[in-house]
Amino acid sequence: MHRLDSSINSRNYRAFFVSSMGNLYHYFCFILIIFLTLKLLTQRKHNLPPSPLSLPFIGHFHLLRNPLYKSLAALLSKYGPILYLRLGSRRVLVLSSPSAVEECFCKNDMIFANRPPTMAGDILMYDGRSYVWAPHGPLWRNLRRVSVVEVLSSINVQKFSYIREDEVGHLVRCLFEDSAGSCKVDLKCLFGLLTMNVMLKMASGEAAARDREAEKMVFEEFKSMFFPSLGTNICDFFPVLKWIGFQGIEKGLKELYRRRDEYLQKLVDEIRLNRSRTLHAAAIKNPSLIEKLLSFQEEDPQFFSNEVIKGMALMMFIAGTETSSVTLEWAMSLLMNHPKALEKVREEIDSHVGHERLLNDSDLAKLPYLRCVVNETLRLYPPAPILVPHYSSEDCMVSGYEVPKGTLLIVNAWAIHNDPSIWDEPTKFKPERFEGSLEEQEGSKFLPFGLGRRACPGTTTGLRLVLLALGAAIQCFHWENVGSDTVDMTPGTAGPALSKAMPLMAQCSPRPDLIKLLSQF
Repeated sequence: MHRLDSSINSRNYRAFFVSSMGNLYHYFCFILIIFLTLKLLTQRKHNLPPSPLSLPFIGHFHLLRNPLYKSLAALLSKYGPILYLRLGSRRVLVLSSPSAVEECFCKNDMIFANRPPTMAGDILMYDGRSYVWAPHGPLWRNLRRVSVVEVLSSINVQKFSYIREDEVGHLVRCLFEDSAGSCKVDLKCLFGLLTMNVMLKMASGEAAARDREAEKMVFEEFKSMFFPSLGTNICDFFPVLKWIGFQGIEKGLKELYRRRDEYLQKLVDEIRLNRSRTLHAAAIKNPSLIEKLLSFQEEDPQFFSNEVIKGMALMMFIAGTETSSVTLEWAMSLLMNHPKALEKVREEIDSHVGHERLLNDSDLAKLPYLRCVVNETLRLYPPAPILVPHYSSEDCMVSGYEVPKGTLLIVNAWAIHNDPSIWDEPTKFKPERFEGSLEEQEGSKFLPFGLGRRACPGTTTGLRLVLLALGAAIQCFHWENVGSDTVDMTPGTAGPALSKAMPLMAQCSPRPDLIKLLSQF
């Protein structure tokens, strides 16, 4: 009887268990249906920008190709100048509409004043202690004030003119030496050395060694440390990949940080030691960036920590070196392919400067066509074809569309610069389009340096260096392409900067009227 009761109880328990599981299953399905229904209803309420069909989990990643700026431009031409994408776990707003860009960076400038959280930013940027990557707030405002007022103001840019002139003189001397053997000149390398030395002098007061081979070795090390991208990587869109150490990305970033930090700390320590040995350190006429920041550290050690000093020097090396060198390479390539424009620049320089001295910083204001050439180069080949991303801190409206909080904002400057509805014959090299008026250089149609409160603060410094170096190269030398009648203008596909696929190699010969001047360098 006891066994019989046990058997009945067992069957009852199993029946109860099966019945309960069935109820739980139906209950779960009911909750899931309600959740999905509510989600669909909620999504219908959002008036999101146009978006292509996405795939589960990966979103719109399957639509992207290299180079990214062209891939996004193709999507923008198909779906409109305001595009909504989902890339893995992230929402992305892509713009090629000047009015929408202006709305984001003027009307909604506070909302889009932040940078997105990224693995590279977290690891490499000293906990956000740099004006480029710092989150919007008191820290960023203080860093911006120091950068714009104390370091990159128009007065300080003028004070550093002797550095630009010295290094452009060094460039001219190298070109003159190379031209003597009638050999081809690697302009990509020489322009890279020029911009590196200018930034090193501005940051630390010292350029690389003047020995050509030693200088190139320093440049290769410098490139390996400061030219890698600081942008997003695949782990930023699929966080699970970070947990499994996907492709050693996090490990590689930590090693890059270690190398950079070691280099920058050594630089800071050497300058601090030199200051301690100098009785009148505060009386230095033109202190370097690090010297100035160390003097601020003495007054406010809590804010001007070593991390802040290294972070600001880091941004100068990253933002000021490659952007200027690739612009110089594109500008020279365009002029060699357009000899009439090249001759017009040369005539302008000869008229205002002559043959008795080298072009200097104070001459640049008298050379408007040279500036037009550089502007047109920046329009056709912006060094950052996709601006540094922004990040929305709250929900907002852009051109009548709802943009949720936490959306990554990408502005495709290259697409705007090449839009036929904005620019006349946008694919043609026409420096004259910038003559007589600055209207098209302003606002949201011309964006080589960004827009709004997080626009590049080093614009004036970079432009003056490019204008001076390009002008001096044209003033002193005749230029011919190597191997064919035209320079190959194919853009590269790797890296965030818009560089040439083939480095610019050229034949240069000194202009007869300038040989006497060149012999003095």
